[in-house]
Amino acid sequence: MDKHEKVSISKEGKAAQSTEERLDSGVDSLKEEEYQAVAEELHRLQLESERQQAAARTEEPLQEWQTQTTDEGDTLLHLAIIHEAKDYIKQMIDLSKNTPFLNAQNDLRQTPLHLAVITNQPNVCSSLLASGCDPTLVDNSGDTPLHIACRHGNLYCFSVITQNCRLEHLHTAMAACNYNGQNCLHLASVHGFLSLVEKMVDLGADINAKEQHNGRSSLHLAVDQQNLALVKLLLRKGANPNLLSSGGHTPFHLTYGLDNCDIQKELFPVTHPDLRDLSESENSGEDVKILTGWGMYDDIQWNGH
Repeated sequence: MDKHEKVSISKEGKAAQSTEERLDSGVDSLKEEEYQAVAEELHRLQLESERQQAAARTEEPLQEWQTQTTDEGDTLLHLAIIHEAKDYIKQMIDLSKNTPFLNAQNDLRQTPLHLAVITNQPNVCSSLLASGCDPTLVDNSGDTPLHIACRHGNLYCFSVITQNCRLEHLHTAMAACNYNGQNCLHLASVHGFLSLVEKMVDLGADINAKEQHNGRSSLHLAVDQQNLALVKLLLRKGANPNLLSSGGHTPFHLTYGLDNCDIQKELFPVTHPDLRDLSESENSGEDVKILTGWGMYDDIQWNGH
């Protein structure tokens, strides 16, 4: 047998590839998508390692002052944030980096980050996030701190949270529905905060996500609020005008009986012809009445809500 052959006979009599041939299918032959997959896996492993290290640090017992709570379950940090005692806030956060103390929830299940948003203290939000708090925890209404910022149009706290939390936390918070079945985009749409809607869509929020209770999209909500500017924004950002609510209604259907005809004109050309007209019974005066306002959306209820 030629000594330069690329196969050799193993002790068991089977052919085994030479080292040269086995190494020939290495990294250089990976496709671009395979490189990306490897890079993403390495990033995931790095994040997992960081989480494990943080978990190891949190195993240290809390100090006595960190365990003290009021009758309402507020810790000293909760109280300091409520009273905007900036020096005490900073000191307690600095002493509690990556510990469960930063995620302590009071009787309303509010974390310090919830209270920092409620009291409109973006600097405190930034410090909490930099020190390892969890922005995906929910209060007794199912709201994350980002939900609260979107409900109240708190652009400063919204910006701090979206710019300073981990990407996976941001996506989790934006996608999460509270106990009324609404996510952050729904809340911003209901209250007409166009800048928040636009920023969330740009950050990857699902523009066509439906409310859990009634299957409404943000475009349905914009029509119900007769908010022409929001309707235009959502359509420009790619909202689907042909989505059906749980009751089988498109956003265009909701324009029947509304005062703002401009919204109907905006939706007419982009709505599929088969989804423009209501049936004869639905187009009666009584049914037009329930298509407008909140009555239209009582087709599905969960837990009595």
